[in-house]
Amino acid sequence: MRTRSKIIVAALLATWIGGAAAQEAGVALKGDDIKAEPFKDAKTVGSINKGDALSILAKQSGWLRVKAGGKEGWVRMLSVRRGAPGKTDAGKELAGISGVATGRTDTGQVVSATGVRGLSAEELKAAEYSEEEVKRAEGNAVAAADAQQFAKGGKLVARTVAFLPEPKGGQR
Repeated sequence: MRTRSKIIVAALLATWIGGAAAQEAGVALKGDDIKAEPFKDAKTVGSINKGDALSILAKQSGWLRVKAGGKEGWVRMLSVRRGAPGKTDAGKELAGISGVATGRTDTGQVVSATGVRGLSAEELKAAEYSEEEVKRAEGNAVAAADAQQFAKGGKLVARTVAFLPEPKGGQR
């Protein structure tokens, strides 16, 4: 019985230590509220200021669970930069910007990542076409007359925007 208790205690200790080691350093890119849950309308339990050091505990969609200034909760992923404060790798940042501009990242497999911030590479690779979801999205469409009426009510004005000129040399 004693051996079993020791094994259980050792397993719990390993889990606790592993969880502590899994924390990642981060820095606040801008001031934001710390929420009790990963939702915009959740209760605010604290705040972070630009430059604050924090520990990243977990990720869920576009939210990060963080610990900062004695408070723990959820902040928007766009408000946080991963890594220790003051320590940046300019080469990596430049490569990341270049990857976004050219449509290529480190692996060369991701061509476009528009609108998928917060999704992991595994989630993107596992994505599958769903006719049901496409139909559901199309169900949100409105008739042109309804859209025009809405625009009129908001005093919006239609404007024609010219296409960009074709690139020289036939490159796209």
